[in-house]
Amino acid sequence: MTHTTLLLVVILLAAAVVTVVVFRRVGMPPILGYLMVGAIIGPHALGIIPNTEGTRYLGEFGVVFLMFSIGLEFSLPQLVSMRHIVLGFGSTQVLVTMLVVIGVALMAGQAWQTGVILGGVIAMSSTAIIAKALAEQTQLHSPHGKQIMGVLLFQDLAVIPLLVLVPALALSGEQIAVEIGVALFKAAVALTVILLVGQRIMRPLFGVIAAQKSSEIFVLAVLLVTLGLSLATELAGLSLALGAFLAGMLISETEYRYQVEDYIKPFRDVLLGLFFVTIGMLLNFDEVGKRLPIVLLVLIALLLLKFVIITGLALVFKNERGVALRCALALAPAGEFGFVLLSLAGKTNAVPEGALQVVLAAMLMSMLASPLLLAKSEKIVMRLVSNEWEMRAVQLQQLAIRAMAQRGHVIICGYGRSGQSLAQFLEQEKISIIALDGDPMRVKQAAAAGDSVMFGDAARKEVLTAAGLARAAAVVVSFADTHAAMTILAHARELRPDVPVIVRTFDDTDVEKLKAAGAAEIVAEVVEGSLMLATQTMLLMGVPLNKVLSRLRTVRGERYQLMRGFFTGATDEDDSALDALQPRLQSVMIDSGAAAVGKSLGAVKLDEVGVEVTALRRRGVRDASPSLDMRIEAADVLILAGTPEALAKAEMRLLQG
Repeated sequence: MTHTTLLLVVILLAAAVVTVVVFRRVGMPPILGYLMVGAIIGPHALGIIPNTEGTRYLGEFGVVFLMFSIGLEFSLPQLVSMRHIVLGFGSTQVLVTMLVVIGVALMAGQAWQTGVILGGVIAMSSTAIIAKALAEQTQLHSPHGKQIMGVLLFQDLAVIPLLVLVPALALSGEQIAVEIGVALFKAAVALTVILLVGQRIMRPLFGVIAAQKSSEIFVLAVLLVTLGLSLATELAGLSLALGAFLAGMLISETEYRYQVEDYIKPFRDVLLGLFFVTIGMLLNFDEVGKRLPIVLLVLIALLLLKFVIITGLALVFKNERGVALRCALALAPAGEFGFVLLSLAGKTNAVPEGALQVVLAAMLMSMLASPLLLAKSEKIVMRLVSNEWEMRAVQLQQLAIRAMAQRGHVIICGYGRSGQSLAQFLEQEKISIIALDGDPMRVKQAAAAGDSVMFGDAARKEVLTAAGLARAAAVVVSFADTHAAMTILAHARELRPDVPVIVRTFDDTDVEKLKAAGAAEIVAEVVEGSLMLATQTMLLMGVPLNKVLSRLRTVRGERYQLMRGFFTGATDEDDSALDALQPRLQSVMIDSGAAAVGKSLGAVKLDEVGVEVTALRRRGVRDASPSLDMRIEAADVLILAGTPEALAKAEMRLLQG
């Protein structure tokens, strides 16, 4: 028995690892990889893994940690702030979808209980896929992003009562009403007792555990609370997932929430993957093959039904047509919580096997289509809504008018904290800026305060053009998003190859990729943070300030091209900061009789004497990265970097040959 269980786990893990790697490489969500693994190695395909009670119970732990994470992320203030979207748009979407599906089920000759369960299953959308896509496209705070996240928040909450109702709906006759009443009463009692008693226990408990300063004890305590409450709700005749959700809610009210989330993430992701593998194992390819026309019909009906319902409700709640369509395209496919409910329904035989197979296959196909719909949503909306072009044109016109008078300005892509700080520095130096941001609320507030910021997605070519890229002195990507930065770099290289683009990143992971894409400089938060830590530590340890600054210059000089060295002066002290090996900068004016006039930078071979040309100034215009093919002209100013001895040799080579 032990060998069988261990073999089961090893096979599941091996298959999951291989598939997730493949799916990540092709840009597909890992959830779909897990589902496909389960379908392929399950009892209805290759038959490597049997669909036993032990396998399903192992997968249930994934649901436990998923619901624990949802409870942990549950925020009452967020719910209150988004109550009009969550309780209005979100609740109506779930209820209307369920009512329509119940009606369709009744017309198809199915029991109303089946209609309720399938309605709840189909009403769900994928929080994991949608939230990730919106974050990558920097649209979480856009009008449609806020509507979508509000609906997803209600769907997450709606799973809780549905988890209570599904087992009760498996019964028949008068038992249903009694069982539903008993289940809801138990859930209410469990909720009241756990929240009232738990609130008084949880904070002191974790306070004592945190005082031990042991990650081992901390993880054990989290597992104890999560699995203990799951066991309590299961013994009360409710689901494991409900107890896990309540455990997450209790811990979310303590100051240990983020630490718990960090510790629990590996368990959650691994076990959740195994859960989706077990869901995929439910798929019977023979049954699906026999009913393929019905599966395709249900798939089309599912997408169209939710698309129409969500579009209509979004318009009822006074959203623009473009916003309504974007919401519908994102929310139309099925979601992971639908699989949770369908798994529970299959275990209790609440849904006939044939209907379960058809819906399961249609949901899987819809989730496969989800990334494509999200990627193409902009183009689809533009085709379907004529006034979207007009609104976009008005925004671009306003941006172009603002940028028309600007020349030599800096385009700041993103107006968050970093973008705002940069704008203040530049404006103090009388350098004009145009900032672009995709958050309408932030743009409205900043513009009202007099900041030079406009609404627009900097990753769009037409927006950069309207912001005066052709006349800009530099572009700065102030948010740490490599995907968006790569897009901006591609547009800048196409429209204005000579404009320097400075990119902010979180760490050094994508530096080479960004440099290859044309970034002039990459500023990594982790690197700059470590430099400041080192600086403060050395100062507190008594290291002289000039030595600290020298070390800081050296490290930054090695990293940033424009900070390699420094210009010296008569007032500089003769200390370790200015030793003979310290790189420094020197300007060399090329007069008409200089030996280098007419030669290319490559031909004078300054690298042979250990000197680098960091910039060239010609007729008042500074070129920060001159090419080796550029010919030197009279009156050019070359900015050279090197040691004092090397600079002396380079100057002689340029002027005397």
